[in-house]
Amino acid sequence: MADFAALREAMVARQIAARGITGAALLAAMREVPREAFVADTLANRAYDDSPLPIEDGQTISQPYIVALMIEAAGVAPGDRVLEIGAGSGYAAAVLGRIAREVIAIERHAGLALSASERMRELGYANVRIVAGDGSAGWPDAAPYDAILAAASGSHVPGVLKRQLDRDGGTLVMPIGEPGAVQTLVKVTRQGEDAYRDEDLGAVRFVPLIGAHGWDELGRPAGSR
Repeated sequence: MADFAALREAMVARQIAARGITGAALLAAMREVPREAFVADTLANRAYDDSPLPIEDGQTISQPYIVALMIEAAGVAPGDRVLEIGAGSGYAAAVLGRIAREVIAIERHAGLALSASERMRELGYANVRIVAGDGSAGWPDAAPYDAILAAASGSHVPGVLKRQLDRDGGTLVMPIGEPGAVQTLVKVTRQGEDAYRDEDLGAVRFVPLIGAHGWDELGRPAGSR
């Protein structure tokens, strides 16, 4: 039987902290959340590998370092309300929930959303809500958000998402690029009603953001800016 606690500590030390992630709350959250609970039992022994892993419906659970990088880049802090797009099995939402006050995570696959929601209940993460829907449109009912993180790549950053950020420094972290290609992780900071600052955070690979403001099922841009 694997010693998951030891594997988790090693992951944080070797994959996260050693690559320059320093936030104490973030490192503590990644030490706490049991990643093995978010993958199939047959993959549990690989839960702390330095790589993404497959989950249901052709989706993936992101590499632990990428999860940490996005959360740190977004500046998620205690007291924040956070929106995650592309909840998958719920791992990143769970990590976010150990830091932020409230997390809403959207997943377009209803089965994944249901199982992720059940995991949150089992783990006692009451401040994380998983909803099924088109994440490319965000979740305006609970806006504005201090941070939005998208775990799927779009052809552009949808304006509908940018407008759900807090006007005073809300941040959005999202990959931009074509499905199957190397993409660019970008950070958008809102600086007023219609003012935004963009930053390039480097190259990544994510599944495509399918929806009205992302790609269609054939990999063509579906949304308007």
